[in-house]
Amino acid sequence: MTVPDRVPKANIPAQRNPLCCFQVIRCRAAVAWAVGKPLSVEEVEVAPPKAGEVRVKIVATGICRTDDHILEGDFPDVEFPVIPGHEGAGIVESVGEGVTSVKPGDKVIPLCIPQCKECTFCLNPESNYCLKAHLSEPQNLLPDKTSRFTCKGKQIHHFLWVSTFAEYTVIPEYAIAKIDAAAPLDKVCLLGCGFSTGYGAAINTAKVKPGSTCAVFGLGGVGLSVVMGCKAAGASRIIAIDINKDKFAKAKELGATDCISPHDFKKPIQEVLTEMTGHGVDYSFEVIGHADTMILWPPELSLVALLLI
Repeated sequence: MTVPDRVPKANIPAQRNPLCCFQVIRCRAAVAWAVGKPLSVEEVEVAPPKAGEVRVKIVATGICRTDDHILEGDFPDVEFPVIPGHEGAGIVESVGEGVTSVKPGDKVIPLCIPQCKECTFCLNPESNYCLKAHLSEPQNLLPDKTSRFTCKGKQIHHFLWVSTFAEYTVIPEYAIAKIDAAAPLDKVCLLGCGFSTGYGAAINTAKVKPGSTCAVFGLGGVGLSVVMGCKAAGASRIIAIDINKDKFAKAKELGATDCISPHDFKKPIQEVLTEMTGHGVDYSFEVIGHADTMILWPPELSLVALLLI
């Protein structure tokens, strides 16, 4: 989803912050005021970045199911009111004291899982879960325990330190990644969550082997990314499963060899897959988050069973 530009663009120098970058910016943001209430587009104030922080003009953002979970109250650690969004891309507008990895004008992707590059997890090549991530500490406020967002005189909380549902946001330096200046922001924004989750599950977590057979349950953005990962890994057969047949054409375009809908069969889908393969699949990916699909596939029928939400 491309964010409409209603805020005048600043003429951002390549090497230093212009004077206006130390001022509060007023822009639009989608605010979740309370559990069960729909998002409300509001004018918010975004304070300048402090030391170690970066203020980013969000150009494009994706919408992840996780953002909907916030509105449903599924995350007890999230504090309201809050600006959701964690799958975006933008341009650095200004930087705080001590920031060295990016400068105004750079294209960046916010990271919902930061990389401080100093903790034991970041320094371990077998791990990618920085100790500053949300499982270790709440990210409703920036690391100094204050917010850069206000609306109608009230403090607005951050989400995963990124809050991409705002036209401008302030993020810790270790929670952004500089990208190629030619990268199309309306496409690479998906690298912030959906694509990397699915593709990485096939390549890095499951380590799909060449010639293997894979089943992918769910053909949303993450599921299609799993399909791409399986294809890149050399899987010889990729069976895509979804009740929405409108997704089949895109799945086949991205690498699926077979597309089936459970609604077309009277028998359980796991029996259908066993008949199709003769022995079950080598890797099974659940990319829906429903209990029924998590338990329908017996573990003995696949070498690897992965849960992706």
